[in-house]
Amino acid sequence: MIKAIAIDDEPLALKIITHFCSQVNYIDLEKTFTKTDEALKYLEKFPAQLLFLDIQMPGKNGLDFYKMLPPDTMVIFTTAYSEYAVEGFNVNAIDYLLKPFSFERFLTAVEKASKEQRSRQTKPEHSHLLVRADYKLHRLELDDILLIEGLDDYIRIHLRSKSPITARLSMKGILEKLPSPDFLRVHRSYIIPVKKVKSIYNKTIQIEDFVIPIGETYKDVVNTYF
Repeated sequence: MIKAIAIDDEPLALKIITHFCSQVNYIDLEKTFTKTDEALKYLEKFPAQLLFLDIQMPGKNGLDFYKMLPPDTMVIFTTAYSEYAVEGFNVNAIDYLLKPFSFERFLTAVEKASKEQRSRQTKPEHSHLLVRADYKLHRLELDDILLIEGLDDYIRIHLRSKSPITARLSMKGILEKLPSPDFLRVHRSYIIPVKKVKSIYNKTIQIEDFVIPIGETYKDVVNTYF
């Protein structure tokens, strides 16, 4: 059972979420809130595993509110504004529901949350990657990876505030070492960390100063994810 709360300044939106949750046997919607400050006080005493969170809230923005919570709290953002979608994934959201959403779309989102919870229960948390290069074994923090570039029989791992590391490894081989929800192959020569995506425009993805092409083969995967 996943303990959840919902936060939205529109009472009708909360009624819809409450109704949808009542039809899912593994979601326990414990409480709903129209104000973020009241929700925060509740969460300090009764931590929730999942939040249904509106982004456009009076007072504190939903994205800023979520960043105040423990990092393992799952969130499904709900909003009427599609321009927040990429920013929602930048904070590692489980999903993003664009209002008005159907029960079928809601069910897809909560199934992702259920899958994530099961994954956490069965696997140790991924926080780093071990890569052998230059006759040494490098421990790389996943959060430092900006981009993985394929170079024939080698890969180049671009890192934040560090020099790139080149290793004799295939793209398939490195992808198998990475946690699948956090990294996505978007081109035969590129793997990206999804929470580092700044923008998607005209078949390209921007991560910091890198502009990465989206391969034709991977176009549907990228569209589905975002």
